[in-house]
Amino acid sequence: MIALVTGANRGIGREVARQLAAAGHTVLVTARSAEAAAEAARSVGPNARPLRLDVTSGADIAEAARDLEALDVLVNNAAITYDTWQHAATADLDVVRKAAETNLYGPWRLIQALLPLLRASPHPRIVNVSSEAASLTGMGGGTPAYSASKAALNALTRMLAAELRADRILVNSVCPGWVATDMGGPGGRPVTEGAASVVWAATLPDNGPTGGFFRDGQPLPW
Repeated sequence: MIALVTGANRGIGREVARQLAAAGHTVLVTARSAEAAAEAARSVGPNARPLRLDVTSGADIAEAARDLEALDVLVNNAAITYDTWQHAATADLDVVRKAAETNLYGPWRLIQALLPLLRASPHPRIVNVSSEAASLTGMGGGTPAYSASKAALNALTRMLAAELRADRILVNSVCPGWVATDMGGPGGRPVTEGAASVVWAATLPDNGPTGGFFRDGQPLPW
């Protein structure tokens, strides 16, 4: 099985890559710089391969699609801008737009480019790493760039799951929870636990759920 994990040079992405590699996957460890990707791949282990990939770059995505010969699992983990300093009423929309480029359009472009490979896989999976901050049920104020872009990513999950059901591609959103990473800050749960929530969706059986929003294998409200 071959998996590609975006934003895998640190935090949840690197740990997801490590856990998938430990489970026997060949993991494409991506980062925006070749050096960061190479360093992360070395830390993940012998089943890891570095891949320079900026998800906001159409050229990078096209090159990856040309170079890859097979793919079974796509984990869209790369994300930016947990904008705790902003409010929707006064948000800098340039910040919102920049967040959407990475958090929404990046995964969307990458999925479109890699769909031929995923359709050819016997066990294709797409996992969009989201957040409970994207849940409309519990959404309040604050973090407008992050929350809106992740809510849109959840909407993309629902649409793709419906459209790709006939292709046997399971598409789910996963909230890893509040995890102690560079973005999450101190005080969160261990990164191994957050990553395990993502790996669960990446390794679902063929009769597993699709079009869902989960944390630790349990459904979350949209």
